[in-house]
Amino acid sequence: MTSPVQALAHALAAGKPIFTAWCGLAEPAIPGYLARETGIDAVVLDMQHGVIDFLTATRAIPLVAAAGKPCIPRIPVGEFATASRLLDAGAAGIIAPMINTVEDAGRFAAFAKFPPQGERSWGPHPALTLSGLQSAEYFRTANSFLRTFAMIETREALDRVDDILAVDGIDAIFIGPSDLSIGLSRGAALDPNGAEVNSAIDHALARAKAAGKIAGIYAPSGERAADFARRGYPFISVGSDLAFLRAGAAAMMQGARA
Repeated sequence: MTSPVQALAHALAAGKPIFTAWCGLAEPAIPGYLARETGIDAVVLDMQHGVIDFLTATRAIPLVAAAGKPCIPRIPVGEFATASRLLDAGAAGIIAPMINTVEDAGRFAAFAKFPPQGERSWGPHPALTLSGLQSAEYFRTANSFLRTFAMIETREALDRVDDILAVDGIDAIFIGPSDLSIGLSRGAALDPNGAEVNSAIDHALARAKAAGKIAGIYAPSGERAADFARRGYPFISVGSDLAFLRAGAAAMMQGARA
């Protein structure tokens, strides 16, 4: 039986689109509840723009795991050491924002992968419990199933996407369409659905496939997520916990007032 810590890698290898909930509210029960919803394959914890701190994340990870789902935190910009601590806590992967250079990617990979591939130090005690693996087996195999996503969300990163994908220890890229639209327009517009962004989205996916690696992306709605799945993206984060809350409230109140 595949543990939640290993489940992300197994699901990605299966070739079907993975749809994740995106959580940013500072209540660990919310990711745990969402992980039990039909159609949600995994949960992302947003520590960059959400209000989830390290303690909340470490409480959320086992609740998501209890539902049999993998948990993938997005760390704050440049806080690569946090990646190691979250993997120790049982995260199945890490999304790192604003990876603009090969050097950024290398520092991220170094904290996320054990030697000889990286420099992650030993101490994954919660992860051992959630994975069901003994220490020696976890050390021997963790690099192969814990997934590292380097976010491509600037013109600089897009221009260097092949080099970033080539970094040993980077398993995937993750596209942030909103920031990418700002970068591509040189700060002139926020247009994540624009033609230039859609072209960049297709380009990034093609480069990831050419490198034999995974491409993920954020979708603000179910409709946009379906579009990305049709384009061939295998890992898609949908909406947010706040968006789910507002949509559910709006739908229920509309019914009540009809």
